[in-house]
Amino acid sequence: MKSSKSNKPTDNNPDTPPPQPQQPAPAAAPAPTPASAPASAADNSAAKPAAKPRSPRARTRKPPAAAAPAASATPEFSFTATLTPDLPTPADRTLGAAAPTRNSELGTRNLGGVLAAPAPLTLATLLATPTDLTDTAPGATSVVMTTRIRLARNLAAHRFPGWADEPRRAAALAACRAALATAPALHPAYDLAIATLTDLEKQILVERHLISRELAAQKNNTAAMISRDQTCSVMINEEDHLRIQFLHAGFQLKKTWAAINDFDTALENTLEYAFSPTLGYLTACPTNLGTGLRASAMMHLPALGMCGLMDKVVRAVNQLGIVVRGHFGEGTDATGSIYQISNQTTLGETEEQIIRRLASVLNAIVEHEQNARARLLEKDAPRLHDKIGRAYGILQNAHLLATGEAMNLLSLVRLGVDLALFPPAARASVDRLFIEAQPGHIQYTAQQTELDPAHRDIARATLIRETFANIAAPDYGN
Repeated sequence: MKSSKSNKPTDNNPDTPPPQPQQPAPAAAPAPTPASAPASAADNSAAKPAAKPRSPRARTRKPPAAAAPAASATPEFSFTATLTPDLPTPADRTLGAAAPTRNSELGTRNLGGVLAAPAPLTLATLLATPTDLTDTAPGATSVVMTTRIRLARNLAAHRFPGWADEPRRAAALAACRAALATAPALHPAYDLAIATLTDLEKQILVERHLISRELAAQKNNTAAMISRDQTCSVMINEEDHLRIQFLHAGFQLKKTWAAINDFDTALENTLEYAFSPTLGYLTACPTNLGTGLRASAMMHLPALGMCGLMDKVVRAVNQLGIVVRGHFGEGTDATGSIYQISNQTTLGETEEQIIRRLASVLNAIVEHEQNARARLLEKDAPRLHDKIGRAYGILQNAHLLATGEAMNLLSLVRLGVDLALFPPAARASVDRLFIEAQPGHIQYTAQQTELDPAHRDIARATLIRETFANIAAPDYGN
């Protein structure tokens, strides 16, 4: 939980309708508890401690990193940002002629004594790069769409960003960039200075969950470094000096924790973190003290909503120290029945304990969602099939679609995929549309300076109509 106020992603002309009121929850609805989780869940139910377990109360401090090699020596990590042949870079995909070109600024590779100039890695390249989060989604499941873990870190002997003047913020930014230049997970990386991004570019990054709305609202001496596959992003000088995030498709808490733990440990060999033996990692917001860890899953829960059980689930998990938020985090709506569910406490537990507890709760929610789907099919299958069929028909033929309406209709089709009414391959197309139907992405695809809400609705309907032309009609025989 962040201390700063959350706002909806930037859109000068919001075209998302207000959320529909939730149905009252039946009194006898089941409440998810860790005990109700399945005895085993692949890769998640019992995340094993890392090889080097960490505790917020007993962090082993590492010796300072070795002195930097002389200028003539060969660095341990060196590379060029030259794009590989499998990375498409269509010339016509840009975000406006006035947009500046940004280099990765991470260095060059020594090729036989000749230093190759770094090639630009721009936001247009990022959007043209296929990733498992937007294209193939090999790990996507029927309920858990993505898994994310975020760590909040601050530099010792540096003021927190909110209390630092611009020279101090610039010094912290330079220190973080220098340390991140040695991180293998960011080879190559998109090094984006927030001050050089347009409002549209920042909105697109927010819609992809690569930066926060708080970072997008800032300007000077802030940056985001994003890996080419978009599974790792690091925000610099947001609320804390570093907000490190790893994101994977599907239910992969153990894999995501292992990756971010290795990244953070390696980074701490270069940077001295602000750390207290009694309080753990020191953060700008007291709610992040201790481990500084926020683990979350993006979950698709349409059946719990249809059965009127979602309020009951929210109250139950809150009692277990778990918080439920909307699609874009705190203060946003759960459009399309998509919820972010994450741990609420970071102090008094180790990282592994937090992740095990969250995994247990998430497994229980998955079980309740699947039970709710089975209940809907058993009690009123024709009504459920009618909702899904109508959603498919509208998406395949509509010429005007607002963001909220599109998300809710896509949610029903995704449910239809999970119920075997559509082929499994349709899930990847729907998941991609959840991102590309957002206002910023629609504006980018239109390649125009600005679209008003009505023209965005037309462009959104066109994009979805073209996609659904390749999705077969639902097969109710399954």
